[in-house]
Amino acid sequence: MEQNNTQDKLIQALQHALEKERIEEFRNSFLDLHPYEQAQFFTEIEPEDRFKVYTYLSPEEISDLMEHIDLEDIEAFFTEMDPSFAAMVFSDMATDDAVDILNEMEKDKVASFLTIMEKEAADEIKQLLHYEEKTAGSIMTTEFISVYKTQTVKQTMDQLKKEGPDAETIYYMYVVDEDKRLVGVVSLRDLIISDFDTLIEDIMNEKIVHVSVADDQEDVAHMIRDYDFLAVPVVDFQKHLLGIITVDDILDVIDEEASDDYSKLAGIADVDRPDGNSFTAAKKRLPWLIILLFLGMLTASLIGQFENTLNEVGYLAIFIPLIAGMAGNTGTQALAVAVRGLATGEYGNSGKLSLILREAGTGLITGTVCGIVITVVIFLWYDNFYLGLLVGISIMAALVVATLAGSLVPLLMDRLKIDPAVASGPFITTINDIISILIYFGIATAFMNLLT
Repeated sequence: MEQNNTQDKLIQALQHALEKERIEEFRNSFLDLHPYEQAQFFTEIEPEDRFKVYTYLSPEEISDLMEHIDLEDIEAFFTEMDPSFAAMVFSDMATDDAVDILNEMEKDKVASFLTIMEKEAADEIKQLLHYEEKTAGSIMTTEFISVYKTQTVKQTMDQLKKEGPDAETIYYMYVVDEDKRLVGVVSLRDLIISDFDTLIEDIMNEKIVHVSVADDQEDVAHMIRDYDFLAVPVVDFQKHLLGIITVDDILDVIDEEASDDYSKLAGIADVDRPDGNSFTAAKKRLPWLIILLFLGMLTASLIGQFENTLNEVGYLAIFIPLIAGMAGNTGTQALAVAVRGLATGEYGNSGKLSLILREAGTGLITGTVCGIVITVVIFLWYDNFYLGLLVGISIMAALVVATLAGSLVPLLMDRLKIDPAVASGPFITTINDIISILIYFGIATAFMNLLT
């Protein structure tokens, strides 16, 4: 509570300094904040106050806070800046962060910024911009330290002092041969404990894990998670060292992929932002809803095919929502387990088979238990054993099939190289509605004599 009060007072002081145009007072207080806190303050102030901030801070100071603003929001800030000032901000940013922002912009804006940017910074950014989005190449940084295997420890330490301030990380240095091919890695600890005249090739670790520039960013995230790396090197097909991907970039990837999967599971194109308008939100949701609308019409059409059955035993309609709802619920549960396992890379071929067998067993157990319970309840409620047995068998069969569908559909999509999260909750629920209704009325029609 005390910390929040202190923070509120600081924000008020910053706002007051801006209003009174007290430049030094503002700079001293603002630069004492963490860049994340700076970004929070910056995004909440009015546009006229932001224009003052642009004049009070240097491009380098602005670049630090820009790296902590959501990509969805950041383009508006660069657009409102003076173009020359914005170009200098891009030049001072980490290359991979600048590329992430530019990838969100229209091509003519990107070309404009690159034209007026410092040549060296522009060239580095151009190298990364041509890589396909969501690949290792698109998220890597070229600000790393590489050393030759023929260097001595002393030469490497001197290089580290010179290049360290501009590098993303100095805890690991990547070792290359004379053709710039990756051959090993040496840690800062290895350098500190070794004699100055020791050659790098004598202390480097040759068992180095790397990723290809074309690898999917999600696969890279899994690797860094599994190996507990702070960074991983990126190479081309000839093993030339091109860049590195650091753990802070991977955290952004994990957040992005999780948001993407969540939106697909919810049956929308993208997660709605709280500050978005109704038209934008509706536009994202409508495509899936239209598809589900036609699938729902198919469900209604199927019920119509069993019109004679319903006419003879009208109370069968009472249990349609029960059976469809149970099938949809269990299918969604199985779907969530399957999609999560595929997203985290937990399943190999044997793991997928184990998942299918486990879900089949789970569906059989849950279906049997629910079937017995509903049979007893309906028998006591309607005093009709055959009706209870019909609904019980239908629920058991529907739960088994729905559970298998919930696990098999994402596995099939993964096999076809389609994002398994596309097997969204609404989609699998509707499919299971169709399956459960076919099962229910199929069994009811077969045993009509017992019901009448």
